[in-house]
Amino acid sequence: MSRFQQARFLVSAAAPGQFPPDLGAEVAFAGRSNAGKSSAINAIVGRHGLARTAKLPGRTRLLNYFELTPGKRIVDLPGYGYASAPEAERSKWLPLIDALKERESLRGLFLVIDVRRGVTEGDEGLLAWVAPGQRVHVLLSKADKLGRGEALKALRAATAQLEGRASVQLFSSMDGTGVAQAQDALKAWLA
Repeated sequence: MSRFQQARFLVSAAAPGQFPPDLGAEVAFAGRSNAGKSSAINAIVGRHGLARTAKLPGRTRLLNYFELTPGKRIVDLPGYGYASAPEAERSKWLPLIDALKERESLRGLFLVIDVRRGVTEGDEGLLAWVAPGQRVHVLLSKADKLGRGEALKALRAATAQLEGRASVQLFSSMDGTGVAQAQDALKAWLA
């Protein structure tokens, strides 16, 4: 059963003026294109198809807001790295994401990283963007694609590389690995 039964799509924002009012609490989901952000959102919220998933990378092109309960939101950001969107469109994303960083309601960031890739230069760039003191929780997604030993090795490597800048966990939207842990982190940040 979903812990977020009232979850619903709220708005796709192409400009800061389209963001919901800066009240309540929100948590952003970011990551490289095709890392599994939308799948992670669906698994954590417990609502298949709430955030649209696609086989091709770069399909999330706006800031998509979802309301979990009144005043509590998550934001699905466009992926970085490879994206199939035209350069002119991608160039509009940075000012939009920078405006998100200034919101009082932003409580933290879930960074979705494909466990098979590890922490990349793009992930490090995003961590440098995060405001000082902002909470970051890394989901090492697609953990079901590795054996248990390999997954634990990747977890140790990411934890060491991030050096306390983020909490880190294994995650799989396919087999449910880490979903309850991620739900707990999200609920705590939104409280």
